[in-house]
Amino acid sequence: MKLPNSDQAIVDREKITHYLLSTSHPDGAPKAAFFNSFGFQSQNWGTLADAFRKHCTVNPVSKRVDSQYGIRYSVDGKLETPDGRNPLLRSIWVIETDSKTPRLVTAYPL
Repeated sequence: MKLPNSDQAIVDREKITHYLLSTSHPDGAPKAAFFNSFGFQSQNWGTLADAFRKHCTVNPVSKRVDSQYGIRYSVDGKLETPDGRNPLLRSIWVIETDSKTPRLVTAYPL
């Protein structure tokens, strides 16, 4: 199964710059070190956002969890990176109850 409406996936700038690529965020700093090591940089945050959009489009859903707020999806597969090493990654997406559009929640290496 593919992520529903993955062609419309939303990746917020703040999610990238203030969390996933933030070396000062308490939870994001280790993720920032990981993503930086593959060539992603905060000043070029759109490169990582584009990589996530592609990731959720080409890779399968590995898990679906329904809740009162919507449906959370895990997508596992290789992430295209600037340096070409393309690590395995899990991205987490939510489609809120009143929406049809997936939004990135977080991501981490597998």
